[in-house]
Amino acid sequence: MPAKAGISAHPALRDPSLRWGDDEGPAARVNIDAFVHLTAGSWLLSLSHYGKLGLYGAHEEHDLSSTAIAAALLMAAPETPGTTETAPAAPPSAMLETAVEATPAPLPPAQASSTPTAAAGPVIEDDAIVVTGKALATPGDPLEQVNAKSYEVIQSLDKAIVGPVAFTYRDEVPRPIRRGVHNFLYNLGEPVVFVNFLLQLKIGKAFETAGRFAINSTIGGAGLFDVAKKKPFNLPHRSNGFAYTMGYYGIKPGSFLYLPMIGPTTVRDLTGRLMDLAFLPTLLGKPFNQMVYTVPAGALNLLDDRVAFDEQLQKIRNSDDPYAAQREYYMTTRQAEIDALRGRASKKTPE
Repeated sequence: MPAKAGISAHPALRDPSLRWGDDEGPAARVNIDAFVHLTAGSWLLSLSHYGKLGLYGAHEEHDLSSTAIAAALLMAAPETPGTTETAPAAPPSAMLETAVEATPAPLPPAQASSTPTAAAGPVIEDDAIVVTGKALATPGDPLEQVNAKSYEVIQSLDKAIVGPVAFTYRDEVPRPIRRGVHNFLYNLGEPVVFVNFLLQLKIGKAFETAGRFAINSTIGGAGLFDVAKKKPFNLPHRSNGFAYTMGYYGIKPGSFLYLPMIGPTTVRDLTGRLMDLAFLPTLLGKPFNQMVYTVPAGALNLLDDRVAFDEQLQKIRNSDDPYAAQREYYMTTRQAEIDALRGRASKKTPE
């Protein structure tokens, strides 16, 4: 027979909400207590219900709180009896010896599971407090909760401000003017495309890009008209940048991010994008490094992209999980673009 356990009331039991019934009568309808088994270091929960005492398992210190104790024991409480009187219960200390015998000893360290678990908390299941794991973050998205919240906020702003302004721009500004702005901004990006084709050792495409830039900057009226894509030149615009070059040489995307003004990106793509934006200001200086250029150019780029992406955006918003759909679309599209640079067929194609 094991020695009697030491008894000490748990601090959570000081919460007055853990007492129910008529305290002025001979006995409260429901009382609960927690006693520490000093030898094993576990807490024993007891429930006194109309004079009947029950012990409900041993629990670790961090699993006990006023709410957890109350909820677990109320779930375990028997139905309210009728008017039949029952004999008074034996004091909880009288049952500790038997309860301790029934409490399994903790596993030795060698037998304990080595599987890592996420943060856990008490969950009510019948008459016990059990510990359950929390779902881990999606691979590649360790900041998923922050990103998802950022996505919600940005989508709310888009619906309230950015979207309506973009649609006004689309509907009120004549298409030839919008097309001219689009061509002008794309033409200013051709030097970045040229440099990155050189870095990828794609010399032919690099010189095609240089020719395209020269034609549109002269015959095309400073890039307002995309003359180079038409006959007899047949030089289409190709997307490229420093993020593409990093991906081309095998640099992994890193963590997924969803940022204001930028939207979906990754650590690699964000780094590359900042390098793209700094290229002309660093190379040419004024006016490309002044706000008189950067602010209007950035705003027009944002509106142009928002109008172009609207159809896909609506598909994403109508999906079961818009944030996950946005992340999947971005990651799949970017990987397909890098695979195309390598001359490979992508395993997954954007939907």
